Amino acid sequence: MDTASAKSLGLLTELRNALERNEFRLHLQPKLKLDTGEVVGAEALVRWVHPERGNVFPDDFIPFAEQTGFIRLLTRWVLDRSAELCQQLAQQGIHLKISVNLSTRDLLDQDLPAKFNDILVRHQLAPTSFCLEITASAIMDDPVRAQQTLERLHAMCVDLSIDDFGTGYSSLAYLKRL
Repeated sequence: MDTASAKSLGLLTELRNALERNEFRLHLQPKLKLDTGEVVGAEALVRWVHPERGNVFPDDFIPFAEQTGFIRLLTRWVLDRSAELCQQLAQQGIHLKISVNLSTRDLLDQDLPAKFNDILVRHQLAPTSFCLEITASAIMDDPVRAQQTLERLHAMCVDLSIDDFGTGYSSLAYLKRL
């Protein structure tokens, strides 16, 4: 038990240090129109380049970040870097909608819409520059709070989508209502 606790504490410290040392990298996965091959958007992906271990796979740190609440800081970092890149591309005449995944913890953060709005204002972007992707299971963890957050994001005119639909159990009736 002590070994596991020490390992968890060490990983949390490493994640915090990684954020401070700018060890995370933003990668974009293009989204294409299948009929034309035109790039119409991109999905933001976070990667960790550890100074000693090299590339750390997302499966090795995202679940832990979610479990500890660090994911909120990481999501804010992804949103900020995505907005920065979106602004740079727009200045070059390239307009792409950037998709960013939100976690369960993000949806439970009632301040997320205000934090996201601050990022948009700072980078002079319209909310329509983004699509926020939510897993169905994230919505189902606390449907009332998730709906409140989603309603506030929707009121900002941010596109919302359900990611990985059908891969887990969720109430179709509740998803329809959302």
